[in-house]
Amino acid sequence: MSFGVLTLVALLLPIPPLSNLLLNWASLLAAVALILGVLNLFAIHLNRLFSGRNLYSAVLILSMLAVFTLAITDSETVNLTENGLATAFEWIQAPLEAALASLLAFFLLFSGFRLLQRRRNIWSLMFLLTVVFMLISNALMFSTLLPEQVTLWFGQIRDTISDVVVIAGMRGILIGVALGTITLSLRVLIGLDRPYSQ
Repeated sequence: MSFGVLTLVALLLPIPPLSNLLLNWASLLAAVALILGVLNLFAIHLNRLFSGRNLYSAVLILSMLAVFTLAITDSETVNLTENGLATAFEWIQAPLEAALASLLAFFLLFSGFRLLQRRRNIWSLMFLLTVVFMLISNALMFSTLLPEQVTLWFGQIRDTISDVVVIAGMRGILIGVALGTITLSLRVLIGLDRPYSQ
């Protein structure tokens, strides 16, 4: 609590050396915690691999070792490979993220139909119509079957919805997250919540 109050005071008042020192300490502690977390994950899955012959643990361990090896061979001191990590990200991580993002659209559509089955009100209908409209407009933007004017019209409507409604919703969510973070931080600093004692 004392370091939290000290950091808050150092950030609110113009004390750059103190705030920089505390933020550097926090960054160092976060880096050490990340390294310890990765080593703990590696040890747990290594134990699972040898005790239960778990295939997923073997895949995770091999992936961790491969990425670590690429990071070492990409470094300036070793310099055996050039952009190995970037290539692995481009050929493995990015397609996996794209596949999961494409599955999300169908999951939202299925959830909208389930929502209409359970609860029929204006909000569930609006959710379903929005998902259907976004899927159709994205499909029609890249379709060559319709005239170009219709494709441009769908694109303009989609861009308007995205620029007005979606960004307003995202700003509202971010404001809510920021207010919740401030409230939780103040409760921890005052001592009302003690998550570290559990």
